[in-house]
Amino acid sequence: MTVETQMQQAIAGIQSAAATMKTFALETQDEQAKQTFQQIADNLENALEQLKGRQQYIQQQEPQYRQQ
Repeated sequence: MTVETQMQQAIAGIQSAAATMKTFALETQDEQAKQTFQQIADNLENALEQLKGRQQYIQQQEPQYRQQ
């Protein structure tokens, strides 16, 4: 498994987790829980942006890691 493939899997996992947290935030009636779920989703989205930046770097600078 290439580094790029691993990065794609990590990105997909974080996207899924962020979507789940957003769903929890929408479904709960507890305002504190809603705020907590939304904060977690925001943190995951920040991490996602950092990983996407790293993925772009890998694609530009390290073509040997691209999946053939």
